[in-house]
Amino acid sequence: MPGIRNGSDGERELQQRYGTEERADRFYEDQVRNRLNEHMIDFIRRMDMAFIATSDKHGECDSSFRAGTPGFLHVVDDRTVAYPEYRGNGVMASLGNMLENPHIGILMIDFVRDLIGLHINGTARIVDDTLMRRCVPDLPTQHERGRQPERWVVVDIEEAYIHCRKHIPHLVPAVREARQWGTDNVRAKGGDYFRAKEEARALVEY
Repeated sequence: MPGIRNGSDGERELQQRYGTEERADRFYEDQVRNRLNEHMIDFIRRMDMAFIATSDKHGECDSSFRAGTPGFLHVVDDRTVAYPEYRGNGVMASLGNMLENPHIGILMIDFVRDLIGLHINGTARIVDDTLMRRCVPDLPTQHERGRQPERWVVVDIEEAYIHCRKHIPHLVPAVREARQWGTDNVRAKGGDYFRAKEEARALVEY
């Protein structure tokens, strides 16, 4: 935005070193916004997946994946989005990072129709589901596979900008495959697909 200095010190240093300052300034001016416009909002409302980047207070990073029905990432207003957190493996890697360091990056990509992406950078807060519903009454009440959110990640937007389509692959939707939750085969369910648990057991026995 005009009057706002975009980019980290590291970005600026490398732009100067490699002579890309003019191109970078043009991108900041033309594409980087500090709020969502109507086209970004429409895009978010039809997305069914997002990639989440966080880091702890030491800068050690974690990337994660979130998915749901289209619009699972809820637009609260043009400066705020939120997504639900369900019961998982109990590690709380992303949420734990947010507790130490609230900075968050979200990338949504349309692999199917327009082959374009949207970045959102901002600061995150963790809000319990009950409180969130009191504050945002229009949150969806129907959830994928009947799951109920335990809490929400609320993101105050600092930057929103395009990810160009140049190298985005075109994917074709397919019928969701059956998940083998009824089997005793842990690998078939996906819980130990990479057989890390087997490896750990072998090391203990050794």
